[in-house]
Amino acid sequence: MIKILIADDEHMEREFLEKIISSRFGRNAEIRTAENGRLAVTIATLWNADVVLMDIEMPGMNGLDAASEILRQKPSVKIIFITAYSLFSYAHEALKLGASDYILKPVEADDVEKAIRKASGQVEAYRSLAEAAEEAKKLGENDGLDKSGQLISRVMRYLQHNYMMYDISLDSVGDILGINSSYLSVLFKKSTGINFVDYISDLRINAAKELLKDPLKPNSEIARSVGYESSSYFARAFKKKTGMTPTDFRKMSASEARA
Repeated sequence: MIKILIADDEHMEREFLEKIISSRFGRNAEIRTAENGRLAVTIATLWNADVVLMDIEMPGMNGLDAASEILRQKPSVKIIFITAYSLFSYAHEALKLGASDYILKPVEADDVEKAIRKASGQVEAYRSLAEAAEEAKKLGENDGLDKSGQLISRVMRYLQHNYMMYDISLDSVGDILGINSSYLSVLFKKSTGINFVDYISDLRINAAKELLKDPLKPNSEIARSVGYESSSYFARAFKKKTGMTPTDFRKMSASEARA
């Protein structure tokens, strides 16, 4: 069961979103609604929401400010922003804040389902990692976790669902697990044969390859969507991994699609 909060100042929009979620997720989702940002903060924190669909433009406390306050109190909550404005500055600010995704109005049911399934995967991955943290406390840092590889399997799952977050790092994952980041680094390399940073980089570049096949998505948007704040850094990282620039890869993909 996943707890989903819908925050939108328009009654019809709240009803529309609630119907979409109910029809696509049924009994797997528990839904509540809020008509403004301040109420959204209260419900999300007291009810322990897993996912919040948040309209950016609301009177009083807007969606960005409400989401920032929710994440300050409950960092594990996944925010999906909804906006009628297709300005990338909104998307950039949303992603920088730590949004799981964003949807443009008029809302399409498939976009809502896709965003929620993505956020749900992140929630489940976080829960799995939190469970691993509890196991680590019970067993002790050196008491067999590295032998089974279960801890690193959960870490890998967490990274697969959260590689697009700007602040993901050895320190942030180590903090969730309650173990030293240096120990986590050694254990990750021992279990996977690849270091932590390179693993995240591979996830981001592979995701970028798929997004680059869309001729309408600018490189700067793709960079931010996969976890790079700087498009120039993204271009360097992409070339280091693939041997070509994102633009060259896009051209090659387009040529192959036409062949």
